[in-house]
Amino acid sequence: MKTKILRFLPTFLAIFAADQVSKWWIKEIFFEFEDAKPFFEWLVSFGQTTRSFDTHTMTEFLNFVIVWNKGVSFGLFANDSFTGKLILSGVAILICVFFFMLLLKSGKKVQHFAIAFIIAGALSNVWDRVRFGAVYDFLDFHVMGWHYPAFNVADSAITIGVILYIYAEFFIKDNRNSFVKKVGRWHAS
Repeated sequence: MKTKILRFLPTFLAIFAADQVSKWWIKEIFFEFEDAKPFFEWLVSFGQTTRSFDTHTMTEFLNFVIVWNKGVSFGLFANDSFTGKLILSGVAILICVFFFMLLLKSGKKVQHFAIAFIIAGALSNVWDRVRFGAVYDFLDFHVMGWHYPAFNVADSAITIGVILYIYAEFFIKDNRNSFVKKVGRWHAS
């Protein structure tokens, strides 16, 4: 178990820090340079004001934006109420607990890293929701007028983590065999 935590913890901290530093840099330095808060003050300040939508073209296919996501992925279940924010944060925390339990049971290194990506991304977005009442998204990729929904480093980490976890479950030999055995037991029941 100690080895799993030693794989998990540095990855978790790196992803959480990368997400929060990137959000701070884009929001405070890039968009609000003159009124920028120092990173640690910004990180622990509650009830911060959320600046309205803004955009800055970086390339033909990338904009930096200010978008406040009050829902889950892609703005689903958006809710302005305190109860809605509490429920979304609670569900995210429960999912993190579930994945941490999977970490403790998993014997695959890839899954340990994948779970760290998922939990770090989810908790970093929960931290935004606690401080701002919404998750700050700033990456806007677009092609010929079509825009992918704005996202952040945490969203990317969650996506990468889920892909890695599924890959390990189905394509790394030991996990695939244990999965096939589980499915076989379910069908035999």
